[in-house]
Amino acid sequence: MRMPKAVYLVVIASILCFAGCKRDEAPKRISLEKKTLPNSVGAPAAERPVRIAVGGMITPKEGFIYYKEFIDYVGKKIGKPVRFVEKEKYEEINRLMRTGDIDAAFVCSGPYVDGHDEFGMELLAAPQAYGGTVYYSYIIVAKDSPIISFAGLRGKRFAFADPLSNSGALVPTYMLAKMNETPDTFFKQVDYTYAHDKSIKAVAQKMVDGAAVDSLIWEYLNRTNPEFTSKTRILKKSPPYAIPPVAVRKGVNPLLKKKIQQAFLEAHNDPEGSELLKHMMIERFVRIDDRAYDSVREMKAWIAQRQMKSTKGQ
Repeated sequence: MRMPKAVYLVVIASILCFAGCKRDEAPKRISLEKKTLPNSVGAPAAERPVRIAVGGMITPKEGFIYYKEFIDYVGKKIGKPVRFVEKEKYEEINRLMRTGDIDAAFVCSGPYVDGHDEFGMELLAAPQAYGGTVYYSYIIVAKDSPIISFAGLRGKRFAFADPLSNSGALVPTYMLAKMNETPDTFFKQVDYTYAHDKSIKAVAQKMVDGAAVDSLIWEYLNRTNPEFTSKTRILKKSPPYAIPPVAVRKGVNPLLKKKIQQAFLEAHNDPEGSELLKHMMIERFVRIDDRAYDSVREMKAWIAQRQMKSTKGQ
């Protein structure tokens, strides 16, 4: 008897722990909910540290040290103390941006669109990588998988990244919507890993049959540590989307915003900055216009409209 089709929100991170992936291997996290950052609350604005967050899916865990060092570098360039804040979920970063508990962040394209449209998140800069400012959603399967098309994943186990991730959730959901399907009608089971490198590992170790991952993360790992990417195969490559940017919260002091922006934009011309960018697999940071993210907005709007029609028809 065939199992009912449903989406089970299973966090693969816990499963991977049994496979030898320990959370204590990750850099120490700063929790804004549990304690107050030094020199923040009650301090004069000029003395407050600039709080810059990095989402847990922006880079594999091996790359966090370079992002931490780059943020320290930005602090030296702007002449102010900075605090590195790591958050696993994009929802957490958007919430902290909304409340003003962080000042800037490396965010995904989808959460940037939400933050911009809902509470005025502003673009600061965008990384240029592999010659451009775009990236893709890779639909991957195990290298020896018999599946040869996206349609072949029907009834299989599939991994999404963060629910707000563009490449790791929105794009495959949009692909399915175009097929008059949803994740719960198409897949046997959907798992959320909250990290693209964990999705790649889950596919490589055949914990799931397929996954949607950020092309930048897959390419980064394939060049630096292909232990798991070498055991996967790119089944489908999405159209290009504007690359995950660096954004600031609404209301950041304009002079401070300009200083931070210049530190990012000029880093490739500085020996120390250039070396850090090389480790981050980023060529340079460039300016980018909000309109570059309209294709993400269009996907969101199309899915929302379809869901509305489906609800009315029930």
